[in-house]
Amino acid sequence: MSSLLNVSSSPHIRQSDNTTGIMLDVLISLLPATVFGIVLFGYRAAILIAVCVASCLVFEFLARKLFKNQGSLLDLSAAVTGLLIALNLPPRFPVWMAIIGCFAAIVVVKQMFGGLGHNFVNPAIAARIILLISFPTHMTTYHEPFNTDAITTATPLGMEECYLSVKELLFGLHGGSIGETSVIMLAIGGIYLIIRRVISPTIPLSFIGSVGVLTLILSGNLSDAIFAMLTGGVFLGAIFMATDYVTSPTTTLGKIIFGIGCGVITVIIRSGAAAEGVSFAIIFMNLLVPHIDGITVRKPFGWEAKKQ
Repeated sequence: MSSLLNVSSSPHIRQSDNTTGIMLDVLISLLPATVFGIVLFGYRAAILIAVCVASCLVFEFLARKLFKNQGSLLDLSAAVTGLLIALNLPPRFPVWMAIIGCFAAIVVVKQMFGGLGHNFVNPAIAARIILLISFPTHMTTYHEPFNTDAITTATPLGMEECYLSVKELLFGLHGGSIGETSVIMLAIGGIYLIIRRVISPTIPLSFIGSVGVLTLILSGNLSDAIFAMLTGGVFLGAIFMATDYVTSPTTTLGKIIFGIGCGVITVIIRSGAAAEGVSFAIIFMNLLVPHIDGITVRKPFGWEAKKQ
């Protein structure tokens, strides 16, 4: 009888989920887009992916030793960051520049702030923005699918006139970053993460939906709204980077605010003739997460704010 009355310290409810398992699920969910990107853009894309993943693992190991941060390479978080960085790059992006991006993501954004769980912005998004500012020409030079020697100067979003059909946009048969082109492959990965309960659909739906709704309001054209949702890395950003546990809100209301904020800022930036709205929108909303949590987390019963 006494064993039934034994009270231990919290937590009282435990789950088998751990960091390694979650990151492994993310890697699995990114496989469709990764494989499709390699098929679409060839061996150069495969080399860039391998270099980014390997670089992030090496920088993670060295930085943890240098800063004496806790953790292990076996948690796979560095591998996820490396893969996301690669999927955000054009297929013929110079390898040495990609390594700089990996260094910035792992050492500067992640480990210098205490390692996994302490970074205040998404490392992969931060790396993309750093590379975009540092090497704008290389970051905006894309190549035609199945022929990486044929250069196209813009993604569909950056073209003055785009003649691609919805089918072509869904399947990703156009130029762009390695992992952003195929909406279907990204959606398959997102569904897998939702089924596995790694992410909630709240942020992706709020993000993608607000991009479509606001574009529809501004343009009055449904085809423009569909085009805005299917291009510019919206699905890649909404599913795999805006949902990062560390840099996104914890409450359902907070997730809705975060997702809508990302979508609205994306459309505003795009309205200013800049195609890179997704990256800047996510990193800006990352900075607001502590405030969003502060106003949406439910207060304990009887809690009263201290008067200043």
